[in-house]
Amino acid sequence: MITRIPYDRDDLKIGKKDKVLEVGPGHNPTFRANVIVEQYLDSNFHRCGNVKIYPHQELVNANGENLPFEDKAFDYVICNQVLEHVENPAEFIHEQYRVAKRGYMETPSLLGEFLFPKKSHKWVVLYLDNKLILFEKSRMPGNYENNYGELFLNYLPYQSLTYKLLWFTEGNLMLNRCEWKDDIEFIINPTDEKYTDFFTKPWSRQMVEQMYPRRSAMKELTKIGTALYYIVKNKVKNKTHKHSPISLEEYMRLKE
Repeated sequence: MITRIPYDRDDLKIGKKDKVLEVGPGHNPTFRANVIVEQYLDSNFHRCGNVKIYPHQELVNANGENLPFEDKAFDYVICNQVLEHVENPAEFIHEQYRVAKRGYMETPSLLGEFLFPKKSHKWVVLYLDNKLILFEKSRMPGNYENNYGELFLNYLPYQSLTYKLLWFTEGNLMLNRCEWKDDIEFIINPTDEKYTDFFTKPWSRQMVEQMYPRRSAMKELTKIGTALYYIVKNKVKNKTHKHSPISLEEYMRLKE
């Protein structure tokens, strides 16, 4: 089940002794991971740059829908911006909770896919009712040619404090971020209008409030204060704990 919505990958509940797997990190691996799984070592079609890896990590070349690990081999698995690419999401998700006890799943949100679409994305993902709803992108109406990622991904998060606060206070506005334990509840290509309307029709006020419920003024101020504290704390932490991944070529030379 989905247990919480973290701010980002720096806000995960991972124990110091936990054995951590990361599936498909591409050019942006998580330093905390012990083992990295990559399927496409020679192609950047599904990622924004060449594979990067930290020297302490073990690299495994495998398909995320058929992981070469025993049941519950890991305490925690990280999957960041991968689920929307896969051919068979049911098998992929099952493999996540087969090989690990807990984990983190991140994808673009339904709104995020409109603002910064990628041709390699097969699925649009909605987080609703504490589950992930996947809808095949080819079945959706709308224009996926105008990519505003330079503004919403590469500029505003680094230049605008108010924009960063929006990301944190509104949860899954641009990205779906969730931690889970034991399993992940999901629906693929739903037929119930309760879910399909979000993908195929204009959003009504009722639908908007279902996604983003009203909050009291006190709760709003608390969320803003908590998010601001997290931003400042994380900025200080990143300045004092700097780690740089290396290229796949450098990694292979180290392992020879």
